[in-house]
Amino acid sequence: MELTNEAIQKLIEKTSAKNDTIRIGITGGGCVGYEYIFNYESTINTNDNVFDYGTFRIVIDELSMPYLSDATLDYIHEGINEFFKIINPKETAACGCGVSIAF
Repeated sequence: MELTNEAIQKLIEKTSAKNDTIRIGITGGGCVGYEYIFNYESTINTNDNVFDYGTFRIVIDELSMPYLSDATLDYIHEGINEFFKIINPKETAACGCGVSIAF
């Protein structure tokens, strides 16, 4: 997974010594089949892939890696809204609300 400069800067701002690990992955759910996971994490499992960026770490479980290997994490500004967004060329469909995706 790639990170844009905007995503890196915002993760540096939002992480702390207590919350320096972010888990990104996929899980079953939603109307199209899958949903992204984006959570602060305190546990790193033995089968996790860990990407260290100095002040924070990204953790992706082994099952999610094939789906996220070509994805990019970006930080988007749309008017007054700001949010992290996973841009993934492997997505084949998304629901109208933008939460659920298919591969």
